[in-house]
Amino acid sequence: MIILLKQLDDLLDSATIKPTFEYVHIILALFIFSKNPTGLGRYRLEKELSIGSGTAKSLINKLNKKINFISVFEDNIRKGHVLTNKGKDFLSRFKNKIPFLIKGETSILKDIIIESENSSVFICQVKNSAEKITNGIAQRDAAIKVNGKGASCIAYNGKDFVFELGPSSEEDKEHMRVNEEVQDYFKKVIIEANSILEKNDVIILGSGERSEIARLASLNAALTLI
Repeated sequence: MIILLKQLDDLLDSATIKPTFEYVHIILALFIFSKNPTGLGRYRLEKELSIGSGTAKSLINKLNKKINFISVFEDNIRKGHVLTNKGKDFLSRFKNKIPFLIKGETSILKDIIIESENSSVFICQVKNSAEKITNGIAQRDAAIKVNGKGASCIAYNGKDFVFELGPSSEEDKEHMRVNEEVQDYFKKVIIEANSILEKNDVIILGSGERSEIARLASLNAALTLI
């Protein structure tokens, strides 16, 4: 997966001014383009990624001209850009590690997310990554870096979803088990996303004041496990 991400390094290299976008913006852009097969414009992307107009323009130009991940839809710039076959292939391989990124139900997750009141939450699944979590601070910091409120890590131990805070006793793990409603909710989300649940998978909950920020927070936290 590290090798896969290195394909994006050309977008971040600059002989002059370093780009203000990061891996999280590039990958989230690909997710968003995939949801818009008839074209996505710069102004919409700017809003979805919570970035400035100049940054959105730079990102689109580099995705198009540097690595050919997007192209103009039907040769009509007014219709925006779409993923090329090369972009689709990259995203497909990336989804082997992070299969989905979807909005969560705050009412169900309110007891296990940061500052649930007046917050949005996004959920993503990270395959086979529980052992990479130490105390959750790296994931929290990654979420805050993109203006999120924080991130929670919940691992699947083969039987239950439990808060993952690094090495702990079996007794402690039992106390960290999430409640039945949340257990069922996570399983439902995974099924509806056409994903597979396996031991050591991790669910990341990223929260933010707006949906766009919560989505960035969830994905940036997830990227720390790659």
